[in-house]
Amino acid sequence: MNRLLGSAALLVLCGAAPPPEIAITIDDLPVHAPYPPGVTPLAVNRRMIAALKAAHVPATAFVNAVNVADAGTMEALREWRAAGFVLGNHTWSHPHLSKLTVAQFEQDLTKDEPVLEKLGGRSDWHWFRYPFLDEGKDDAQRVAARRVLAKHGYRVAAVTMSFSDWAFTPAWARCNAKGDKVAVAELERLYLQAARENAAVARKTARELDGRDVPYVLLMHVSAMSAHMMPQVVRFYRRAGFRLVSLPEAERDPAYAAYTDLSLAPPPPDWKRAKEKGVTLPSAPDHSARLNAICT
Repeated sequence: MNRLLGSAALLVLCGAAPPPEIAITIDDLPVHAPYPPGVTPLAVNRRMIAALKAAHVPATAFVNAVNVADAGTMEALREWRAAGFVLGNHTWSHPHLSKLTVAQFEQDLTKDEPVLEKLGGRSDWHWFRYPFLDEGKDDAQRVAARRVLAKHGYRVAAVTMSFSDWAFTPAWARCNAKGDKVAVAELERLYLQAARENAAVARKTARELDGRDVPYVLLMHVSAMSAHMMPQVVRFYRRAGFRLVSLPEAERDPAYAAYTDLSLAPPPPDWKRAKEKGVTLPSAPDHSARLNAICT
């Protein structure tokens, strides 16, 4: 066989399915609070950067420049770029698009850009992630917002896998503040359980809607718990057979065409695609009640 063929191509030639791919993306840089006592945003960012670098994982991280409030938060962003990671636009203040006019959305989008231009340099920083994954209150606003993004040269970082790591943030701060080691261990167990459950759901959803594993785009946040758990997260996905790729690699797949080419029609939500196909999509267990109750 041609020695220049990639491993995925070799697997196809041999009749084996290529491994599923996943791109890790991190939202809310440089601050995703609350934090345990004595923990700073800079320390959290450094811990996450170190974990990703040690595991040789490509990542794209999304910035809300409203939280670049002091030397420490600016240094956190510099260290992401110095480590070779891409910084993208998450709007300046993380608003719900559905609560804005299109003009307000454009203003908040472009207000974030000076920090990205300063730090991003020649890197590919024109990636956008909708705050709260809110793409608009109706079809008209959704199309109008996409036109704004296209005007400014953006591609959208879709989300095709998530395990709501943000929901663990308050409980992690509370349990560490109380020094409750049993509860902290339970949070770690539940966190990885949620990752497993949602990976299975995402793969079943893709197979129902696309007939295959798409390259998944994973949403995480720059929280104290996710920084602590990142080495275990990476090990989990690798042991589950995933190949970790960059966001541009993942979104080269045709499944993401409407996110990278904003002149196309907006892609329908999964629930609508499922309805059209007459299929029922799986769902993962909801752990919010347990998380809200622990260490209270």
